[in-house]
Amino acid sequence: MQSKTLPWQVAWDYPAFRVKFFLGVICLSVILFFIPDFFLFIQHRNGVLINDALLNRIPSYDVSTYIFMLLYPITGFFFWRVIRQSTMCITALWGYVFLCLARMITISIIPLEPPVGLMHLHDPFSIFFYGSNVITKDLFFSGHTATLCLVALCLENKWEKRIAFVATFILAVLLLIQHVHYTADIIAAPFFSYLFWYLGKTIARI
Repeated sequence: MQSKTLPWQVAWDYPAFRVKFFLGVICLSVILFFIPDFFLFIQHRNGVLINDALLNRIPSYDVSTYIFMLLYPITGFFFWRVIRQSTMCITALWGYVFLCLARMITISIIPLEPPVGLMHLHDPFSIFFYGSNVITKDLFFSGHTATLCLVALCLENKWEKRIAFVATFILAVLLLIQHVHYTADIIAAPFFSYLFWYLGKTIARI
């Protein structure tokens, strides 16, 4: 079923679209239900402290406000786009499911200690992922960078894509200034995003 140009009202008439949508929502809901316990587990284990040459040269500052002034308006705009693009929804939904699962896997197999000089990121929506706990060891790979990059990949208008990619780059720089992630966490994120975007797009095209 190809639903690229179909509005929601039409796409919803296809059983395959409804199956992909509901299955994606169920998978994401299960992940969000269990992920606070997962992050609490990784926060209490020992990890490796990396000597990051780039971070060592960057003084740490709390730039949380600027990070979320970038992340949430663009994410909100993306949701507005999704309301009008049924296929974009399926691509983003499944891409984000894969992103969350992959982060749980990579964080599990690569235990890391927080970077030296880390400034706690004040995220008003972190309760959905972390509960009421302060989590600093969810490091490889950067979820904020990967999410915004996934949004940029899913957008179809070229100017919107460019703006989102520029915002992703600025966000990555701000995360390094905050010392929330190692350089490797940031660099790896777009590669994972591209893979998950491709997988999500493949599911949307089936």
